[in-house]
Amino acid sequence: MKKFWVLLVSVLVAVLGAACGNQSKENTLVVGATQVPHAEILEHIKPQLEKQGVNLEIKVFTDYVLPNKALEEGEIDANYFQHIVWLQTTNQEKGYHLKDVARVHLEPMGAYSKKIKSVDQLKNGAKIAIPNGTSEITRVLQLLEKNGLIKLNEHQGEITLKNIVENPKNLQFELLEASALPRMINEVDLAVINTNYALQADLDPLKDALFMEEKDQNPYVNVLAVKQGNENNPAVKKLAEALTSPEVKKFIEEKYKGVVVPAF
Repeated sequence: MKKFWVLLVSVLVAVLGAACGNQSKENTLVVGATQVPHAEILEHIKPQLEKQGVNLEIKVFTDYVLPNKALEEGEIDANYFQHIVWLQTTNQEKGYHLKDVARVHLEPMGAYSKKIKSVDQLKNGAKIAIPNGTSEITRVLQLLEKNGLIKLNEHQGEITLKNIVENPKNLQFELLEASALPRMINEVDLAVINTNYALQADLDPLKDALFMEEKDQNPYVNVLAVKQGNENNPAVKKLAEALTSPEVKKFIEEKYKGVVVPAF
């Protein structure tokens, strides 16, 4: 009889342990992010989410391609690294089914150089390094036009180098992976760099950038994204609420001092 009770207790302990394990797994969110500022912001809200029963697991990516692939294929539950235009373009180009569930912050893009102090010093035939993503090319060319370096023709939607109708300095463009741009500053005359990669390279956008995008009316807001069908996941909703809370707004403003701007 004693052996029976020992066996029964052992079975109950195993069942309860498995149930707790499954519950913990169900309440775990694996979120893909680039290191700065996305993973830093996620780390900041991790304790808050733990109090709400959500275990946040952050998977850091170093590029802009793999986080969406991983989300589409179910390797992660959500990602937070990209702006809304990049998400929309990726869905169109790759046939993905990703959806934004929270719009969190802006990262005005900037132009950097180790060779010149102002754009007036750009010489004829200067080499300009820019990110090679479709949405980023559009974004960069609009920024260059706004700062008087090129002129674009009338267009709708995406912009390519073919839309340049005036290039008075005969600028030469080199298209590279966005993550590689900070390493190219010494090799080119000007590099237009996404702010997250600039920060990772210890560049201060407010001090080091020759010019930057304006913060007002900037459509490139960074978003929390999931695969369609997961928008109503309770843990995802808690994460979205945490990312757009007054406490996170204060954290972004105090830590990044205008380089990263809350969008809510």
